[in-house]
Amino acid sequence: MNDLADSGHPVIALTGATGFIGTALRERLVAAGYRVRALYRPRPGRVLENAPGVKWIAGDLNDRDALAALVKGADAVVHCAGNVRGARAADFDVVNEAGVIDIVRAAREESHCHRFLLVSSLAAREPQLSDYSRSKWLGERALAAHAGDLVWAALRPPAVYGPGDREMLPLFQSMARGIAPIPGSGDGRFSLIHVSDLASAIVAWLRSDTQSGQTFELDDGHAGGYDWDTVLSAASRVLRDNAPIRRLLIPTPLLRAIAGANRTAARVFGYAPMLTPGKVRELTHADWVCDGRAFTRATGWTPEIGFERGLAATLGNTVTH
Repeated sequence: MNDLADSGHPVIALTGATGFIGTALRERLVAAGYRVRALYRPRPGRVLENAPGVKWIAGDLNDRDALAALVKGADAVVHCAGNVRGARAADFDVVNEAGVIDIVRAAREESHCHRFLLVSSLAAREPQLSDYSRSKWLGERALAAHAGDLVWAALRPPAVYGPGDREMLPLFQSMARGIAPIPGSGDGRFSLIHVSDLASAIVAWLRSDTQSGQTFELDDGHAGGYDWDTVLSAASRVLRDNAPIRRLLIPTPLLRAIAGANRTAARVFGYAPMLTPGKVRELTHADWVCDGRAFTRATGWTPEIGFERGLAATLGNTVTH
């Protein structure tokens, strides 16, 4: 493959293209007839070969030359890249805020590019909870401040799951064994979305004629979100032939103690932790319910994958009812 822009098909510049969401989206875009320029982070021994419909661009979000190559001839940018691990606020801000500014500026400098979609997070709705949620909120504000004449939108998906996900898979596997470790009191409500539905929503936005400057929440269409009783009941049917799943509540004080020690150790030894005090506040927040109807009205998109079907697909099972 040489110049994707010469193919006659719309070209999408995609960041985060090797991640869980980015991989599903890359495949969906190609299947939908788009050509994808995909940014990936180079490291020793890592060379990604171009494939039909995909041209790989090596570089980071702070690499101006790589970003210019990424957006060259692109009709739109979909920015999926983000950082979910860190011991300090700066660990998140350098990617989730500054990275947005860098890729938006590159898009504005490419005369052919007119649209920009930021894949944010529902966490941005509660920026006070954690360094991560604040950084996603700052990324949305950075997009609004620097987008100029670009037609832009930000998507706030809730917890995303599906084949290839590493974050929720351990929970689902534990449920299949009959135990559900649940952070805090287990009294909160939350929305979910399957990665395939998220990818189809992004394609719907690219094909739509929505107004610029909108922020949308997305979900799988389950009104009012889920509680743990509903999730465990569904998991029992799908994974255990209706055998019960026992709750294992992990007290919030214990989570805080572990998270505090983890953050201190991460700062000393220089690794990027997942469980931090901020992450505990996210996990135990009572309301992560969202409503995707505004996005449906704007684009015509509707979710197709409910939790039972999505759970079965994630673990390689088949729902027959």
